[in-house]
Amino acid sequence: MINKIAPEIAIKCRTWAFEEAKAVVKRLRSIGRGEVKTPDKGYVLFETGYGPSGLPHIGTFAEVCRTSMVLKAFNALQPEIPTKLICFSDDMDGLRKVPTNVPNQEMLAEHLGQPLSKVPNPFDSDYDSYAAHNNAELCAFLDNYGFDYEFKSASEHYKSGAFDETLLLMLRHHEDIKHAVLPILGEQRAASYSPFLPISPSTGAVLQVPILETNPDDGTITFEDIDGSKITQTVTGGKAKAQWRADWALRWHALDVDYEMSGKDLKSSADISKKILKILGKPNPAGFHYELFLDEQGQKISKSKGNGLSMEEWLKYAPQESLAYYLFQRPTSAKKLYFDVIPKAVDEYITFSAKLNEQEPVKQLDNPTWYIKAQSSPISFALLLNLVNAAHTQDPAILWSFIKQYAHDASPENAPFLDHLVGYAIQYYKDFVLPNKKYRTPDEREHKALKALAESLDNMDGGLEAEEYMSAVFTAGKENGYDKDELRDWFKALYQILLGQNQGPRFGSFIALYGVDKTASLIKDTLNKSI
Repeated sequence: MINKIAPEIAIKCRTWAFEEAKAVVKRLRSIGRGEVKTPDKGYVLFETGYGPSGLPHIGTFAEVCRTSMVLKAFNALQPEIPTKLICFSDDMDGLRKVPTNVPNQEMLAEHLGQPLSKVPNPFDSDYDSYAAHNNAELCAFLDNYGFDYEFKSASEHYKSGAFDETLLLMLRHHEDIKHAVLPILGEQRAASYSPFLPISPSTGAVLQVPILETNPDDGTITFEDIDGSKITQTVTGGKAKAQWRADWALRWHALDVDYEMSGKDLKSSADISKKILKILGKPNPAGFHYELFLDEQGQKISKSKGNGLSMEEWLKYAPQESLAYYLFQRPTSAKKLYFDVIPKAVDEYITFSAKLNEQEPVKQLDNPTWYIKAQSSPISFALLLNLVNAAHTQDPAILWSFIKQYAHDASPENAPFLDHLVGYAIQYYKDFVLPNKKYRTPDEREHKALKALAESLDNMDGGLEAEEYMSAVFTAGKENGYDKDELRDWFKALYQILLGQNQGPRFGSFIALYGVDKTASLIKDTLNKSI
């Protein structure tokens, strides 16, 4: 059990999450004229945004996950102030292009320009719209992870009147807002730009057309509809939506958002939204710009392209906590996100989890698992992968027979996290390790060292500490032609010759898990095949 962190300890922490939380405290102090207190709405609001034009992906999840980490840090700094996290879906946005990774492409193409909440559902599911399906996919994942959040829909907020007051305020400042955005637009877009996108009364499409007249007293705008008719209609009640930069500021103002982060690709747009918010008369929320994930080729991960890892793919091969751990690391540095990063992320997560409860409170805040959930395992993921390899089985029961010899008190019942790791290791091995295995024949020096190691293991008892077996590995290498500068080559040879891969965990740990007798037999069988 992790002790509750006192605010006077929390204030000393300098992880990125606490630095962000301190920025929220600074914002509250500025609003409160030097006093940090609960906002008038009754809580501090953390917002994340989602555009349901494509399926949710790890980038979507990352924003919710990281924002939750900042929220937890804020709660440690200001435990008496209530907080709330919302995930806001811009499902009233118009469908601008058809994503390449969804079915029924032709049907979707027929509804370009329609609000996402009005586009028919292309999937084989019971949801009544494209946005509803994608929103449900996001919520299902967030619920499965255990986030404490509220889902909010743009369509519902526009149509219910929740945004009406701010929309009318924006209408009164139409020209000021327009001129705040124009400098970043191209000539063609600038000619027709307005912060308001009217909904066509004839087709229901979201229109990007010039606003011919504005009448703040009546709350109306005048524009030309698709059929050429001149239309005057209100901006309230869901009959218009804000262009997305203005929409961002609209949410910040109407909901009184205190914190929102976003990707670095949106920095210039966020700057414009902040200018709009200033025009509307409210201070900016706190927040920072994180770097984007890249796929294996170094391309930006896109939900419309479907490149890179999906959330479902990561969770097929590793626990969700390992994903959260990976997201915690250096959010302002770009890094590739593909299948090869999974084993390392799992094992680093396990290492930090093992340390957490033994650390002093101030050190716990530097531990990534404080922000997530610590779960321990006596066996690393890399070691489990090697066990699946050496045991030539994908049967969890057989793998557990080895595990119990290594961790005597562990069982699938009392160590469910380890049991899950066994399943993940089997799946990862089958899909990524097995197809790429390349065994090689030992050379003369390697043959001699392996034979010596097998003979040494034959004379050792089972159940010893991994370091004792590791000592035998060192000795076999040193006494058979490997000097201290070449031992790395000896260890690499062990994995290439015995397991068909270039690397693995410490070989002494592998022997302890697989068994000294079985390891000796593995070496002998390999040497016999090489003759």
